[in-house]
Amino acid sequence: MNNKIILVAGDPNSVNSEIIFKVWKKLNKKTQRKIYLIGNFNLLSKQFKKLRYKIRMIRISDIKYENNSNNLKVIDVPINFGNPFKVNLKESSNYVLKSLNLAHYLIKRKYAKAIINCPINKKLIQKSKKIGVTEFFASKCKIKDSSEIMFIHNKNFSVVPLTTHFDIKNVTKNISRSIINKKLITLNREFNRLFKFKPKIGVLGLNPHNSELKKNSEEVKIIIPSILSLKRKGLKIDGPLVADTLFINNYKNYDVVVGMYHDQVLVPFKTLFKFDAINITLGLNYLRVSPDHGPGIDLVGKNKANSYSLFQCIKFINSRI
Repeated sequence: MNNKIILVAGDPNSVNSEIIFKVWKKLNKKTQRKIYLIGNFNLLSKQFKKLRYKIRMIRISDIKYENNSNNLKVIDVPINFGNPFKVNLKESSNYVLKSLNLAHYLIKRKYAKAIINCPINKKLIQKSKKIGVTEFFASKCKIKDSSEIMFIHNKNFSVVPLTTHFDIKNVTKNISRSIINKKLITLNREFNRLFKFKPKIGVLGLNPHNSELKKNSEEVKIIIPSILSLKRKGLKIDGPLVADTLFINNYKNYDVVVGMYHDQVLVPFKTLFKFDAINITLGLNYLRVSPDHGPGIDLVGKNKANSYSLFQCIKFINSRI
């Protein structure tokens, strides 16, 4: 039975090798055997050596490789480098894109059950437009209607930003009834598929105090009609909720809270739960998960990176394969 997990090493100028090492030491042998790391063998070897970490690795060329050893299996992706933690932008970008494309190729052909990518600086994948890894994989899966979901999750609670990495000045123009309907239908369907029950969804308004529900506000023109339409389709949904008080206590009334923009839900979520979160892309035709934090450039080489989110990613996938 195929129960392999693809782990993408991600941004070379990061804490990724540190968190991979810390998590690898916590995994039992059965779980270690499931993991295939996409990265550069020499780069990782030099990074581990510089960090004074001892980890047994084996370079492989094919995910079909099977053995019962507990070495970390590395599917080798080429990269040129001098200092292993100061790889230039062009090399880093080519390396990350090759790694992500290989992960997509392998999982589409059913060689693995899930992808976990370690953190990546978004500049490394932005060739023609500003996208993150969520949008990268959505594009690879030919999702053209923006129905994919960035789903930030732990066992107690989840949040979703309706718009992901837009500048604040561009948020309003990217909110519409169509986007709300498509994304929340995806959320409802995929949540039910993952967790076997329909979620209770709370939707935040956009403006302070929901703009007092003025007739020309986004709440009245866009959000309320969308919520009413989704209720008629059978979703368990409330809103628009007031953002400045919900996270004091009332968020506990919901399985998922949807915000209109990234920091509206990510800031309170991370304040409440710290590193106890994973980032799941809903709407793809495979399972993709990542730690809910960035590459931690300021922590490189300091042995201070928190590996809990990556550990939770593996734990989450293990429970579903």
